[in-house]
Amino acid sequence: MQRFLQRCSVAIASLAVAAGLTAAGARLMAQARPAAAPGNHVVIITLDGFAGWALDDPHLPVPTLRRLAAAGAVAKGMVPVNPTVTWPNHTSIVTGVTPAKHGVLFNGSLLHSPGAPPRVEPWIDKKEMVRVETLYDAAHARGLTTAQVDWVAIHNASTITWEFRERPPAGGGGAIAAEMVKAGLVSQADVDGFASRNILFRDSIWTKAAAHILRQHRPNLLLFHLLALDSAQHRYGPRTPAAMNTMAWLDTQVAEILRTLDETGLSARTTVFVLSDHGFKAVKRQILPNAAFRQAGLLEVADGKVTKSQAYSVPEGGSALVYVTVPDPSGAVLGRVRQALAGIEGIDKVVEPAEYGTYGLPLPSANDQMGALFLTAKEGYSFAGGATGEVVIDTPDGSLGSHGYVATDPDLRSLFIASGRGIKSGVVLDSVDNIDVAPTAAHLLGIALKGADGRILTPLLR
Repeated sequence: MQRFLQRCSVAIASLAVAAGLTAAGARLMAQARPAAAPGNHVVIITLDGFAGWALDDPHLPVPTLRRLAAAGAVAKGMVPVNPTVTWPNHTSIVTGVTPAKHGVLFNGSLLHSPGAPPRVEPWIDKKEMVRVETLYDAAHARGLTTAQVDWVAIHNASTITWEFRERPPAGGGGAIAAEMVKAGLVSQADVDGFASRNILFRDSIWTKAAAHILRQHRPNLLLFHLLALDSAQHRYGPRTPAAMNTMAWLDTQVAEILRTLDETGLSARTTVFVLSDHGFKAVKRQILPNAAFRQAGLLEVADGKVTKSQAYSVPEGGSALVYVTVPDPSGAVLGRVRQALAGIEGIDKVVEPAEYGTYGLPLPSANDQMGALFLTAKEGYSFAGGATGEVVIDTPDGSLGSHGYVATDPDLRSLFIASGRGIKSGVVLDSVDNIDVAPTAAHLLGIALKGADGRILTPLLR
């Protein structure tokens, strides 16, 4: 790790650098992009739920992240996309566009049929879920090798060369899992029962998988995602001892990846991004729009489950999407939905489709994943999916933190660090957008990413 950081450059005092880049400048950089270089490597690490403010806390023990930031470039915060949940933001990180274009609005795909409540299904093939070219698609097309460990919206992606999935497939767990079992890095029993293991154990195995892939296969692009902090903050809330302890533990996982790059001789040719998908907010009260719809006669409940619905709300934490689940040519059902939502405690805004573009969201006519309405929550409130009992309730124990709030909320800003090959040292930016990551990483790999709306972050590059 030390050799990696030294090669990045000696840490210097924070230097404020203007982050502005005109569209013309971005086009010039794209035109100047060098030919694809098989010897170049990019590692993108995401620490789920790691807020951008965390590095400003001098008492947070994350020495690896601090040294990596000082030797490279850091932003005071990275702006996520709406909805500020895991899969849409990870997809924006690797496509350079918002959900209005890439189409991922949930941690999975929404499946719905007339008169039934919709549900989110995660295990949908990437080609059916992601509607634009990704960074790993572009790298693969140029003959580069790609790898993913616990990345999302990537199920059965044909352009990934090596992988250790969030849930290893039945029948052995896949090629990388088999290599790790043979090498004594994990037991076959733990691979077979992986989904039932606690999140710290799974994160540690994912870290071992990422290090193993780097050692044995040396991919040009590695995407690597860790989940423990998200779990801790949902349960206990942000800025709690549980959250801070998990941040410190994640720092040690990043250190293992950097140590692997040193030991394999890859560090001099590798750019490392350490990012997160979103920040977090504390929650005190929950809003249950479906309970309001039940009271208005818009859905029916039997044995605690919704059996029939004319309208249904799918929660995303600090926001929710509302669907009319039956044909409604006159708009009468949607009118009743608006009435049912009127005046509910904790709802900040009922966003109509005419405003979706300002949130980076698609119109329902362009993407059937999108709802008829988009709801946002006030400070201290989040949305939940229950349909029985009161419409607004105290938050139960174990649900004290949430994300999904509007992307402009400062608490939702996420982590951004870039260091290593091609990155200046001592650069501090006020803010970047997460759609800027993919075009910048593509430039560092010497490839083009067609259709990206993000900019190449030229202030970081040397």
